Amino acid sequence: MSVEELELASGSFEELQELFEKRGWGDGLPLVPPTPERVEAMLVGSADCADEVIATLPPRHGEATRRSLAVNAVLAGCPPGVLPVLVTAVRALARPQLNLRGVNATTHPVAPLLIVHGAAVAALGMNAGLGVFGPGNRANATLGRALRLVLLHVAGARPGAGDASTQGGPAKYGYCIAENEAASPWESYPRSVGVEAKSAVTVACGEAPHNAHDMESDAPAGILDKLASVMATLGSNNAPVSSAEFFVVLGPEHAATIAGAGWSRRDVQSYLFEKARLPAGVLRRAFRVTQWRPWLSALADGDAMPLTDHPDNVRVLVAGGPGKHSCVIPSWGMTKSVTLPVEG
Repeated sequence: MSVEELELASGSFEELQELFEKRGWGDGLPLVPPTPERVEAMLVGSADCADEVIATLPPRHGEATRRSLAVNAVLAGCPPGVLPVLVTAVRALARPQLNLRGVNATTHPVAPLLIVHGAAVAALGMNAGLGVFGPGNRANATLGRALRLVLLHVAGARPGAGDASTQGGPAKYGYCIAENEAASPWESYPRSVGVEAKSAVTVACGEAPHNAHDMESDAPAGILDKLASVMATLGSNNAPVSSAEFFVVLGPEHAATIAGAGWSRRDVQSYLFEKARLPAGVLRRAFRVTQWRPWLSALADGDAMPLTDHPDNVRVLVAGGPGKHSCVIPSWGMTKSVTLPVEG
């Protein structure tokens, strides 16, 4: 995405929106005019390295600079101060294990989920509680949208040649939450994956959340059995790709019940690995093309086959507010999440 100045006849909001549409810019929603003043304000603290290339993003191999990211943050309506988080998210997108080329090229409705952790959550006024995946919070909504606009404008991931998703999905407009560390009974998610930082960002490419509710259980097994049933489905790309991750986002009440029984995050991962299974014969009959580990392929038809090949592929964190609901985010399959410290 090149940054250029445009001369407008009237400078009206309507004229600008029409120009954006003619150029194929945006996500279909109204965009905030990225005036030089707004862009410079977004670049505060980064002006001396505004043209540094942060990443090159497929499929178009566009160069993402701090300035182009600031432009997209303004277009999305982001509040000031978000640029370090957006820069870190774009660095995560470019990591080889995330496989952004595949994410954009697949027909699957995969979208990068941006999860913000640590001090940045409060500093930006993000919502980590009630309605965390939903509307109503400017920072959550606009950060997710800004990352999508970067994919559209810099990576070239527009529906068609750049984004082959058959039906798309609402998560492709914006997909951003914050970890509710204050309500988590365990250490922060970044620390659990070896990232020690005041603030951190995780980018995980998967489907929209699949809800799991349990209003009655007073022990971990009842809650986790329901989550396992959501994981163990033939319709998920995890079924034929054994290396795929699941993100399990526990509501605080479910997390409190589980931890109150003395269960650790590792216990949750191990239990779900053991319980999220289908008969190997059922999976074989469902798929002709698979990417299973040899030990999984060797299972007899009547054996229970796990929907992922290692407990570490079950990623667990806490977000949301009151209510006995949690969710599962299945992966696209051939992608791995990335967690990075926010450094600017």
